[in-house]
Amino acid sequence: MNATPTMPAGFAIRHAESEAELQACWSAMHQLRPHLQNAQDMAQRVHRMREDGYRVLAAWRGEEVIALAGYRLQENLVYGRFLYVDDLVTLESERGGEWGARLIDATTRIAEEAGCVKLVLDTGLSNALAQRFYFRQGMLTGAMRFSKVLQGPAR
Repeated sequence: MNATPTMPAGFAIRHAESEAELQACWSAMHQLRPHLQNAQDMAQRVHRMREDGYRVLAAWRGEEVIALAGYRLQENLVYGRFLYVDDLVTLESERGGEWGARLIDATTRIAEEAGCVKLVLDTGLSNALAQRFYFRQGMLTGAMRFSKVLQGPAR
């Protein structure tokens, strides 16, 4: 794995906890999840997902979120205890600044401190740029996920 990039002055990585902090994540999250309607829709979903342990770790420049990782601690029979990264995105204008690497490193530390044995995430088969990035971060492919769209209420 690559060495963790140093944190530039004036930047911080910390969790988005308050309503205002979650709404500050909107610009970044919307680039990754364009189906979300607005900041309020995103914040409402995050509040529901918190019941399952979902948290948002963000890279901040002052009060502006420039990158984020949405994650949750989980356990299953396949991996044991693991950290699952649901969302990882950097503002298009900030890409190349190593924010993804910093967030992968930060979530790795969170996972290790929580006694996890793996950090897991999914990416689209057609997303070659993300796949190359994950390989550079020391991550390997371990599965192919299958899914099926179900009829039912929107979540």
